Amino acid sequence: MLYSVHEAAYYATGPWRAAARVTRDFWGSTLNPASDSKLGRTMFAAADLFSNVTRRYGKPEWGIDTVQINGTAVRVRATTVWSSPWCKMLHFTRDGSDMRKAGRKTVEPPVLIVAPLSGHYATLLRGTVETFLQDHEVYVTDWVNAREVPMLEGRFDFDDYIDHIQTMLRTLGPRPHVVAVCQPGPPVLAAAALMAEDGDPSRPASMTFMGSPIDARLSPTVTNKLAEDRPFAWFKSNMIYTVPPPYSGAMRRVYPGFVQLFSFMSMNKERHQEAHKNYFNHLVAGDGDSADKHLDFYNEYLSVLDLSEEFYLQTIEHVFQKYSLPKGELTHRGRLVKPQTISDIGLMTVEGAKDDISGVGQTQAAHGLCPVIPEDLRALYVHPDVGHYGVFNGRRFQEDIYPEVRAFILKVEAGAVAAEAQLAAG
Repeated sequence: MLYSVHEAAYYATGPWRAAARVTRDFWGSTLNPASDSKLGRTMFAAADLFSNVTRRYGKPEWGIDTVQINGTAVRVRATTVWSSPWCKMLHFTRDGSDMRKAGRKTVEPPVLIVAPLSGHYATLLRGTVETFLQDHEVYVTDWVNAREVPMLEGRFDFDDYIDHIQTMLRTLGPRPHVVAVCQPGPPVLAAAALMAEDGDPSRPASMTFMGSPIDARLSPTVTNKLAEDRPFAWFKSNMIYTVPPPYSGAMRRVYPGFVQLFSFMSMNKERHQEAHKNYFNHLVAGDGDSADKHLDFYNEYLSVLDLSEEFYLQTIEHVFQKYSLPKGELTHRGRLVKPQTISDIGLMTVEGAKDDISGVGQTQAAHGLCPVIPEDLRALYVHPDVGHYGVFNGRRFQEDIYPEVRAFILKVEAGAVAAEAQLAAG
């Protein structure tokens, strides 16, 4: 019912949005002699704010056309190299001639960046991808909005997620590197453990977990406590709704993205109210640069996707209530997941001391679950000044965190290449 009410409210405000757009265009037109007056800018700001607050935010564009490497602009093209109804694996291909101009190899260690499936689109990692492109062949999981997946495509649950990770790693060939940002930590570790136990030739050479709830019992945050305090039945009764027509996934049961967004915004209501107030004042003052920065942030932040019922509920159950992975009880299609069998996969964990989503200790718990990994294949990094978002994006990520991750991946890669050469030499 809530999903239908949400849609009805959106369409009900359609005439008001149309009127706001007309008002915005009238007072923003250079042909209007009063457009640059205090009245004109105020009318424009009010209409623009209403239009942006009430409009629907679709999936953002990646917008990565070039990346700076050694001072040279290298052209980038995103192509789909594998897909399912639930996910596309994108390869951000760098132009070979531009790479040679930049003095770099055209083929470098492949890295699969596993984006979170927790309400926002993978484009939230745009800055992460741009940074990794300086040194790696970058692949990204681009998850599909569950409301766009027809019922005929079946379910998508926690086991399916693990299967997807294994399939994408195998698509990349022998020993790729994998980076899991936030939510994917537990299923990516599970996938690596299963592949390691099987001696899969495409098991990762290294795995890096960034702000991931590997063991949500440690340093619990507000989010963790909410999931722990509510009974499992509460989530099923209050967080799951049916997708209405005309969406392709009509009648599918989902955890709506707008519910997730409302929850996050409620946690920082005053901050968002102040941000929109400042946006209005910037428009009135003619400060276009500050207004554009506001729009860039909220164009991404307000773009959300739905999660399938089964994946959402199983994530709540396994990760935030039963703690199945750290307690050694997680199974995949009836098979026990054993991280303790991982012996030749590099492991790095990255945390932010100010993270209010995944508290310090939750990510580095992966080291305790993988006791056989040698010390020279481990790295543990905690940045003292970043929160959750800063772990994988922003200036401190680029200047402080990424160099550590890059050095770790290249170290593991060099060791793997040397071991392979020694094996080939007999």
